[in-house]
Amino acid sequence: MKFVHAADLHLDSPLTGLERYEGAPVEQIRRASRRALGNLVDLCIGEGAALLVIAGDVFDGDWRDYATGLFFASQMARLQQADVRVVWIRGNHDAACRVTKHLVLPGVHELPCDAPGSVVFEELGVVVHGQGFATQAVTRDLSAAYPEPVAGAFNIGLLHTALDGMEGHAPYAPCKAEALVNKGYEYWALGHVHQHTVVTREPWLVFPGNLQGRNVRETGAKGAVLVTLEHGRVQNLEHRALDVARYAVCRIDAAGASSTDEVVERVLRQLEGEASACDGRLLAARIVLEGTTRAHRALVVEQEQVREQIRSAAMYLRDGQVWIEKVLFATRAEVDFAALRARDDAIGELSQALVDLRASPEQLETLFAELGDLKHRLPSELGRELERSLFADVAAQRRVLDDVEQLLLPRLLAGDDA
Repeated sequence: MKFVHAADLHLDSPLTGLERYEGAPVEQIRRASRRALGNLVDLCIGEGAALLVIAGDVFDGDWRDYATGLFFASQMARLQQADVRVVWIRGNHDAACRVTKHLVLPGVHELPCDAPGSVVFEELGVVVHGQGFATQAVTRDLSAAYPEPVAGAFNIGLLHTALDGMEGHAPYAPCKAEALVNKGYEYWALGHVHQHTVVTREPWLVFPGNLQGRNVRETGAKGAVLVTLEHGRVQNLEHRALDVARYAVCRIDAAGASSTDEVVERVLRQLEGEASACDGRLLAARIVLEGTTRAHRALVVEQEQVREQIRSAAMYLRDGQVWIEKVLFATRAEVDFAALRARDDAIGELSQALVDLRASPEQLETLFAELGDLKHRLPSELGRELERSLFADVAAQRRVLDDVEQLLLPRLLAGDDA
């Protein structure tokens, strides 16, 4: 017998700010979550799976219209026609208090939100236990009240949780992995963590990751887990990629490069490799140029030209299936900054002033207080990004000044051989 474990579909998740990027494949990415769900259904049917379990966050909050729910219903109908049973729970994004619209889903079992429940499939020898989120922020251990395992059956625990803390995820339904292990279930189908993770194998505690990456913080292959059972035990577990657009952060080491053209060539070589690994999917890539290089000064002075050179060249890779989400410049200059500070001119004074500013928390506080009004004059998303990068703490402010030194001084030195 086979079953499929999925989570975090985030169907029709809004793509905030994507329209700001010129040339962004908005519609292709906007429809990616639906196409990934279609791929999930294809996987269940193609592999002859008897059961699909979904560990929360099917939706991404209340639907803007019924089209979201109707699409989900149409895919569940395909599974019913193929005799694939479905069990799901609500997560924090589709908690009962958030999704107020309702659908009739024949053949789909939703486990309750007010207390743990179980679905018994006698013909499969499988019991699924679980509880969904009644409210968005569930901060108690739901699993503690899950029923005891059914003897002689393969017990699956369906749970939306961050366990006892997973980086980058809110601590919802917290619990200890050890407590889940001791519950006596053969398999814990977990959700909420967007990175595929096998926590333990005896018994299996598994996060399948989300079905489709939604931004550049969710890189790599996304999909679901296909589980094969033999004689009531897991014989094989395989993560299957189901995404249709894939995000990647491409870090390009510019060390040793002497020109912007050479750096761009390195970018394109790495993009070709990343795109090849995507197997025909759209690649949405963030480029980070880093390393100490003689090309730094030219990269700083010609940032816009380099960005456009990379974007235009990427359009011809893999039949246009590569989109450059952003190009970030983090290279460092092959400059003797100690010698600059010793110069008896304006550049020397500026270089020394940056050193003094970094060393004085009081001066930093004064400077960034004066800059604080900037975040209120920008669009909300840019303001939040500025808040994170510029005003987070003293360490972040010092990093900003490091960037100023690396960006400003090479510009001032352009054409200066001193």
